[in-house]
Amino acid sequence: MPVRTVTDRYTGELLPVGKILCLGRNYIAHAREMKADLPSTPVVFLKPATALLHTGETIVIPPLSHELHYEAEMVVVMGNDGKDIPEARALSHVYGYAVGLDMTLRDLQSEAKKNGLPWSVAKGFDTSAPVSEVVTRDRINDPHSLQLTLQVNGRTRQNASTGDMIFRIEKVIAFLSQIFTLERGDLIFTGTPEGVGEVKSGDTLVAELTSVGTLSVSVR
Repeated sequence: MPVRTVTDRYTGELLPVGKILCLGRNYIAHAREMKADLPSTPVVFLKPATALLHTGETIVIPPLSHELHYEAEMVVVMGNDGKDIPEARALSHVYGYAVGLDMTLRDLQSEAKKNGLPWSVAKGFDTSAPVSEVVTRDRINDPHSLQLTLQVNGRTRQNASTGDMIFRIEKVIAFLSQIFTLERGDLIFTGTPEGVGEVKSGDTLVAELTSVGTLSVSVR
């Protein structure tokens, strides 16, 4: 079984990926478009490392679904292991940042929600976590002032600032580290802004995070 990795954009260093931790409803406008209550604590779910995909590769829609949605997100890449990390030291545990897509089988997620079941299949299928190359934290002045955009077939579908997140990165890391031991190479998807929608086989998605880079993938 090959080790899944992400790549440092400038040095080419490969970081083995362990856990992929994801946040739901971390932008107010997105929570409203999903007709969901605003959370008082981070909403957390996981994807397996086998969900990882790189730029230039292809998202494959599983045959059990007929409604694939995109969700562009800033991704935090952990650099140092930690447990019960205080907010004041949280950013020192970060290796860097990437842009990613939390691909979601919306029909299966909606059915799971209706029946009070987990979202694991809808969120964790193979190719559901495309991630760009990583830029180290020292190259980013303020991770909460970056512009996140997504284009589908050349049309802008999402455009928001990471400053609009409900839970800042420090709080997210501190919260998650109370539950999970965070390890070097773990990925944290920090949630998506408004504008999510459906894509079909043959579509091309380009997500961009200013100062970080671009992720381009296709759908089959």
